[in-house]
Amino acid sequence: MFVKSAITGVVREAMIAACLTAVMILLFLGSWRATLIIAVSIPLAVLTSLIALSALGETINIMTLGGLALAVGILVDDATVAIENITHHIENGEPLHDAILNGSGEIAVPTFVSTLSICTVFVPMFLLSGVAHYLFVPLAEAVVFAMCASYFFSRTLIPTLAMYLMRAPSKDVKAAQGRFGALVRFQAAFEHRFEKPRGRYRNVLQGAIAHRGRFICIFLVLCFSSLALIPFAGRDFFPAVDTGEIRLHLRAPTGTRIEQTVRITDEVEATIASVIPKQDQAAVLDNIGVPVSGINLTYDSSDPIGPEDADIMLTLKHGIGPTSGYVAKLRNVLNASFPGVTFSFLPADIVSQIFNFGLPAPIDIQIVGNKLDDNRVVTDRLLAKPRSVRGLVDARIQQPGDEPAIDVDVDRTKAIQAGLTQRDVAQNLLIALSGSSQTTPNFWLDPKNGVSYPLMAEVPQYDIHSLQTLANIPVTTFGLTTGAQNLLGTLGMMSRSTQQAVVSHYNVQPVLDIFASTQGRDLGGVATDVSKLVDEARAQLPPGSSIVIRGQVQSMNESFGGLEAGLVFAIALVYLLMVVNFQSWLDPLIIVSGLPGSLAGISWML
Repeated sequence: MFVKSAITGVVREAMIAACLTAVMILLFLGSWRATLIIAVSIPLAVLTSLIALSALGETINIMTLGGLALAVGILVDDATVAIENITHHIENGEPLHDAILNGSGEIAVPTFVSTLSICTVFVPMFLLSGVAHYLFVPLAEAVVFAMCASYFFSRTLIPTLAMYLMRAPSKDVKAAQGRFGALVRFQAAFEHRFEKPRGRYRNVLQGAIAHRGRFICIFLVLCFSSLALIPFAGRDFFPAVDTGEIRLHLRAPTGTRIEQTVRITDEVEATIASVIPKQDQAAVLDNIGVPVSGINLTYDSSDPIGPEDADIMLTLKHGIGPTSGYVAKLRNVLNASFPGVTFSFLPADIVSQIFNFGLPAPIDIQIVGNKLDDNRVVTDRLLAKPRSVRGLVDARIQQPGDEPAIDVDVDRTKAIQAGLTQRDVAQNLLIALSGSSQTTPNFWLDPKNGVSYPLMAEVPQYDIHSLQTLANIPVTTFGLTTGAQNLLGTLGMMSRSTQQAVVSHYNVQPVLDIFASTQGRDLGGVATDVSKLVDEARAQLPPGSSIVIRGQVQSMNESFGGLEAGLVFAIALVYLLMVVNFQSWLDPLIIVSGLPGSLAGISWML
């Protein structure tokens, strides 16, 4: 549903942009023939770009369509300039054939340089790495292929169509006065009214030229002062996408049985219904605990680690308000209503999930090292600090260290006397508590229907309710069907303890993760404050351990670094390209001098 709606939205916006572009061309050129010629080049350029993308193995997706939608407004430049120059020669009294040849020839090189300059701007996209490379390179390819096709058609198809459709001014006026008189009158009135702002612009330009020194100083001051706005603009890897879905993860106190987790989940859903009315909810899906099958586990979220975990997927009906407001309200209500339960809102849109590399949060503070006990002390201290960072929410440790456990200390002497080994004791305990399906799978074939049913031996959970009942589990030599049985309690001592609920590794080394998300603030600003706290915590680490910030933050910093380097390279390449065209170092510098003003305008708009 999300993919269909996203693609439909991009296609709709592209069609709207194409229609508006055609209307603007008709409004300023005042000729339906010229408008038709220019409009023909747009779908042909888009189609050519799609063919080139298909040859490279790309598909029609949100990024390629986004690139084509971005290029729609630019595609008309080459054709518009060609038609305008041809019209200018026709109005000067040249024959149609000569006007087409002269008009097209005059602008061949300038439009070629302009097209190459636009394509060069997208060079930084190809310097990206990781997931960003696979996302943004198709967008850049779509734009570049469309621009190259647009230039090709403006040099071939547009002059050909002009030869068949364009008319001399006198003939065109007579035809327009008949069937298109209203259009001609409207365009003439528009041109008359447009002369006023054109005259004002002429006066402003004359004043700027007359006081060029003062104007340049004011321009430079405004440009450089606008740089101070950049820190306030914020940094995000990708704009938030509202898919109408909310993903909520809850973690009850470690060691909670799954039955209790189910009850907590039901209460949480009732609380959600008090915030989001049921009539506004399209669907609610619960996943409680960890999947039994290892195959299902590979497709599951990386957040659940035991029966105390649950995921709630809530889908809102189409047209219901933005999910961000509901998420902020639910975050406050749930944390106040369920003390002891940890809540976190996971990314619901596929784009954020990709940029997070499968992690349940955009910020992942990893404490890496073999000294887990010392690292956990640092992790617990560090967890309290990020919670004070403005805009940082849902901070939690992925690997709890208080999972209830029962240690069985086997007395080797007694085990040997009984003809057993520690392996025998461990295997018997594993089968009794977890079943034999994983270690010794067995199946029974029903002769009536030919269906195989899995058989599993396991002690019922309700029979294991105390250390005494656990001590009464029989232990035999693994793999033998005969021999004396010994009780677990006679072979060793049992004691209660706690342990780490899940063990995670990164590059073989044990790791502890602090996951966190953002709310009401940009990811870059939050990451900057978190980095300061991480730098302070590094001094407390034991030797051999390290702290690294990963997740979407790491990808964003790497991608932005590549884009910044590529942007500088693109500007230099565009400048050198114009130097070759103009055979001058000064003229391209004058053209490039408009870039600071553009960057200043971007800063103010952001």
